Amino acid sequence: MGRVVVIGLGAMGLGAAQSLHRAGLDVVGVDVTEAARARFAESGAVAMESPREAARGADAVVVLVVNAAQTREVLFGDRGAATALGKGSVVISCATMSPQDARALASECRDRGLHYLDAPVSGGSVRAAEGSLTVMASGTPEAFDAAADVLAAMAATTYHLGDEAGIGSSFKIVNQLLAGVHIAAACEAITFAAKLGLDLAKVYEVITKSAGNSWMFENRIPHVLADDYTPKSAVNIFTKDLGIVAAIGQREQFPLPIASLALQLFTATAASGMGKDDDSSVARFMASAGGVTLPKKDR
Repeated sequence: MGRVVVIGLGAMGLGAAQSLHRAGLDVVGVDVTEAARARFAESGAVAMESPREAARGADAVVVLVVNAAQTREVLFGDRGAATALGKGSVVISCATMSPQDARALASECRDRGLHYLDAPVSGGSVRAAEGSLTVMASGTPEAFDAAADVLAAMAATTYHLGDEAGIGSSFKIVNQLLAGVHIAAACEAITFAAKLGLDLAKVYEVITKSAGNSWMFENRIPHVLADDYTPKSAVNIFTKDLGIVAAIGQREQFPLPIASLALQLFTATAASGMGKDDDSSVARFMASAGGVTLPKKDR
């Protein structure tokens, strides 16, 4: 495979780009911020600001930005990568978005002679850096073939979910519903335990060995115990993703009461000034509302 371009060097994109570089692929990272480009360049790889310039001569573009609007901009905007890609190149679209947006982007790529793989990812920044993401992908067989080397370097598991764009995004939306609800529930549980005066480290030990455990409880509550809300996945990500869930539920006239409540908790946390902090900050919001104190580390 020729050049691979990774657009978006945030928590997930940086790890994915590093995994591709480590696998021996010719990788160019793209980000609007100088600091993100500098972090990627530390690995000895090339980093650029312009998606169009980076995409000249590339065989694949991996888009790991926040949402559909950003995906559209980096592909089809004034400096969009799609304008520089040759026919038969593949766009691997990894942002969480509605299935309608995924289908629209796929159509625009198809009109330009490009393959489009609807390929949202899950696993967080740690698994991105390990090259062990889960990819929920749908697209034509030709798109899967064109993306095969990239997916092999990025992911431990790639699900082939269908031949049409939008299916992968639908699976990711179901995942995000559960992920958001589980984070909110984990934060509620740990702050409730604090209200009861329990040893929170012991609560974590017991729950992670019991039926009430979840992947999110096990992954996020250590952030609370360490008083470390450095964003590995920000609150604003889930206000966005659960907002997409809510919009789809409304359009489909399908009730989503638990997801809707989780969305309100993330929205309230963001409104309290913690939108850019780690999503475990929901615990801080709930602790404030409930009049309890969470662990504090010495500064």
